[in-house]
Amino acid sequence: MNVLGIDIGGSGIKGAPVDTKTGELVEERHRIPTPQPSTPDAVADVVQKIVKHFSWTGPIGLTFPGVVVNGEIRTAANVDSSWIGVEGRALFGKNTHLLNDADAAGIAEMTFGAGQGHQGVVLMLTFGTGIGSALFTGGKLVPNTEFGHIEIRGKEAERRASAQVREDKNLGWGDWADRVEEYLVEMERLLSPNLIILGGGVSKKAEKFLPDLKIKTPIIPAMLLNEAGIVGAALATTER
Repeated sequence: MNVLGIDIGGSGIKGAPVDTKTGELVEERHRIPTPQPSTPDAVADVVQKIVKHFSWTGPIGLTFPGVVVNGEIRTAANVDSSWIGVEGRALFGKNTHLLNDADAAGIAEMTFGAGQGHQGVVLMLTFGTGIGSALFTGGKLVPNTEFGHIEIRGKEAERRASAQVREDKNLGWGDWADRVEEYLVEMERLLSPNLIILGGGVSKKAEKFLPDLKIKTPIIPAMLLNEAGIVGAALATTER
């Protein structure tokens, strides 16, 4: 079964049809910069452009960078605050399914990627504009964890250790790894995970920072890289 997966991010919105049996993109992904301000109507227009790009008429899975409960958006840390309270199907159409972006990436990694077959406590963390999180136990998702917002030194973790912070502050990979490690130690203390998967755009450069991360829990890079959100969005439509 093919499903159109669309990943809504703070800097870009990208999508592609996905074969949900294999996790493979069946067409080259299409990306459009996230409009500024990133209001619901503006983002919905971009989503519609992606739908039209693929001449799509079937089911659509959508990710969102915030808490999503039964299709309703509850938080919007890295997009316009007017998203809070928006009902996904009312905005995007009845043929759509909306979920948290990190949860989608985690679903993809647990099904086809680095966490495949793992039955322990697995923590997926995505480093991008912010820090997204997805927690799994026994292969089952605990949705909307949003661990990027826990405090480290009196500041939200994603304001200290996201990939965006590394770029904004022009941090070297070693200095940034120190911040990430401090965050991971706290996650290790709180959750005692059996495995941590690091995703987001930085996962394709894991060799630059992963060897510097010294914690007890095994850490591995995501395998699906920036396609994880797209794949997970598509897969989530089949799990309803």
